[in-house]
Formats: sequence, structure tokens, C-alpha cells
Amino acid sequence: MSDSCCGTPAIDVEQSAGREQIDALPVVVIGAGPVGLAAAAHLAERGVGFTVLEAGERVGASVARWGHVRVFSPYRYDIDAAARRLLEAAGWTTPDPDWLPTGSELIDDYLTPLARLFGDDVRLGAKVTAISRLGHDRVRTLGRDTAPFVVRLDTGEELHARAIIDASGTYTSPNVLGAAGLPAHGEGEAPVDHALPDVLGADRDRYEGRHVLVIGAGHSAATTLLALAELENTPITWAIRAGSATRAYGGGDADALPARGALGTRLRAHVNAGRIRVLTGFFAHRLNTTASGVEVISRDPSGHEQTVTVDRIVSATGYRPDHSIAAELRLDLDPVLGSTRALAPLIDPNRHSCGTVPAHGVDELSHPEPGYYAVGVKSYGRAPTFLMATGYEQVRSVVAALAGDWEAARDVQLELPETGVCSSNLAEAQERRVGLATGVGGGLLATPLPLTPVGAESGGGCCG
Repeated sequence: MSDSCCGTPAIDVEQSAGREQIDALPVVVIGAGPVGLAAAAHLAERGVGFTVLEAGERVGASVARWGHVRVFSPYRYDIDAAARRLLEAAGWTTPDPDWLPTGSELIDDYLTPLARLFGDDVRLGAKVTAISRLGHDRVRTLGRDTAPFVVRLDTGEELHARAIIDASGTYTSPNVLGAAGLPAHGEGEAPVDHALPDVLGADRDRYEGRHVLVIGAGHSAATTLLALAELENTPITWAIRAGSATRAYGGGDADALPARGALGTRLRAHVNAGRIRVLTGFFAHRLNTTASGVEVISRDPSGHEQTVTVDRIVSATGYRPDHSIAAELRLDLDPVLGSTRALAPLIDPNRHSCGTVPAHGVDELSHPEPGYYAVGVKSYGRAPTFLMATGYEQVRSVVAALAGDWEAARDVQLELPETGVCSSNLAEAQERRVGLATGVGGGLLATPLPLTPVGAESGGGCCG
């Protein structure tokens, strides 16, 4: 028997689980970064069963990739409220609320103790490759609302779930160098490094004494440029598409997040001093590997070309969401950003900075596929305006809805940097406390440690 002319197998309604059976299944959380584990904390508080699936071999695996870098905001704004309650009930020692943690400190002091509370409900090395509805592809509607989600892992194992909270982030899907959103010709063959390498620590030998090109105008680029400036005999070129670097310097002393503002202030000083050479109007088009290095050719929209030859390239061009695991789900994605259509106008980087994004929750994150929610930096698509605090409020709202508490789910509130979440002297105070020690192999810095956002589960966020 079939229910279509093409022979799609019929599935009796009786084969689909009833609503009560669906509700008895766990919620699957994808990703054990800050937002994924915050979702787990809210689920635990509400007594909703869950399983966290983390592709990496440790919690905060993406955060660990930039573990040497400090975030913009202090611990008091980096810890989810439900997570804090659970940890303190278990006797956890709260970190100094005014401390700006490194990625590694965030993992060791917060994420690891939190995950430990959940025991076997957090599974490491569990990479999700696909999500669908049991017995239903994207086209089939009959019985869909009573069919559980099926989550397939790279091992072939399949789990059933009542709902999906996808906090997998964007760190593993960076943007390409090509200015048109397409890879530059030869990009795959050239020595192009991911954003935020450990320039002053483990990766030092790859950069010291070599001409390094950093492409990108965001905070990740600024962080890498400041670290490179500490290396002797290391020429630095910074390439941006804009006609001026002014916007990349940010708000400076007027920034509501002083650690973020310090990036732009220091970067401008290095540029003015000639330590960093800036190429403006740079549209990466072709990379040629030659005996003398990598020739990077820019071709702007008018056809004008400029060329620079370097030894290494750091790509700090941002991130994009990978929705391929949800290809069999019914998603309504904004055609520009790749977020939900309802969320897109609230986070549009052409209109909003991190601090002007309004509070939002389950209603703005919902898709035509009931029970599937992309949260955290992935929910923002290509918008680089994500805050970790925003992700915490997202999962609080989503979990409240899954628990049937719609009043709480729709009572969304968010305090952002523009409302004064950071002390104006916090970054300077941190530097005095840290001194010169980097914490990486005993190395020393002549200037304070570089700082960067927690976007990432990360990467791609604009603020911590």
C-alpha cells in the first residue's frame, strides 16, 4: 500500500506514539556549551527529562578552541541563573563575580562542574548528523504532531525525543574568505587558519617572524591583531572590505563593555604607530601559493585589483549556521540571516548592535516544526550581534514553554550592556590583577591580555 502516486509507504496512525508517550520522552539538547548546559539546567529545575549530546570529547569543546582568550563580560553575567541555583545547592564555590574569565576558566570553573551535576544525561563524543520525525519526512503531514523526533548520531545510533533544543553553535562553520560569500579561488590549498589562534601560546611558532595577514573587521580579528603585535619581527597586514577602519575600532572609551572598547582603542594605536598595516577596500578573490609565500589578490566590485604576499593568513570573517542536520524538518528561515523570520528584524546587524537587540524568546524562535528550537549563537544565523546573556534568556523561555508555563515563557526580559552591565573601570582593574602573566607556558605580555566575545559556543558572537 502507498499514500501517494510515487509509492511513499503508508504508516498507520497507530504506529505513531500518542501525545502522552511523546511527552514521556526526553528533550534532546544538542551542544554542551554555555547555552546548551543552561538549557539543561532549566530542564532539570522543571523536572523535564533531557539528554545533552556533545560532539566534542569535553564540555565546551568549541570554547576550548579559544580557551586562551578572555571574554568581555565578568562572571556575574556569564553564569545562567538556573545553573547558578543548581550549582550553589551542590556546594559550588562561586567564582569572583568581577573576574573576566578566559575560555578555559569558563570551562573549568563553570561548565565542567555544571555538567557533572547532570551525570550520564550529558553524552560526550555524540555527534548529531540528522534530525527528523519518526516515519515522516519533511513532506508528510498526517500524524506528524504525534510522531517523536528521531535524532541520528554519526555512529548510526538513533534516539527519540519529545523536543529538540539545538545549541550546536556556528564555530565549526566559519565564513569563507571570498568577499561574495563564495570561497576565494585557491582558498582550500592555501595556509588559512581559523579565527583566534593561540598566537602567544601553543601556536606561536607558526606566526613569529612571519608576515601574517588577518582578514576581517570584527572582534576576533582585533584580538588576533593585538596578539600578533606582541611578537617581534612579525610583519602584520590587516585587510578589510570597508573604505576605513573607523567602524572596526568600535566605541572606544564610550563602549558600554569596557573590555570590548579597549580592543578598538589599542588596535587604533598600533595602526597609527605603523605596527599594523591596513588594506582597505580589500575583497579577497584569489589565493596563489608561490615560492615566496601566498599571493592574495583582491578584486573589488569595480574590477580594481590589489595584491599582498604573506606567509600565513588568519580568517576572521565570521560564521554562518549549518542547518543541514535539520534538512528534514519544516524550518522557516529568514532568507538573509538564516535565523527565524520573526527574529531577523530584531537582530539585523544593519540596524542593531549587541546592546540594542530586544528581549525575545520562544515565540520568535519557533518554526513550523513544533518542538524544534535553534538557540544561542546558531539562532542568530549570520548576525554577529549575539550575547551569551541573550542565549540564557532564550532557553529559559523555551524550557518554560516545553513545561507548559506559557506565562513565564512569554515574560521575556533582558539586561544588555547599554543598560550598564559592566563597570567602567572593570577592564583596567582586571589588567592590574592579572599583571603580565598569560597563563600559557609561562609567557609574558608587554601589554594586557587580549579579550574577545563569548559567542561561541561559540565563535561568531559579538559580545560576551
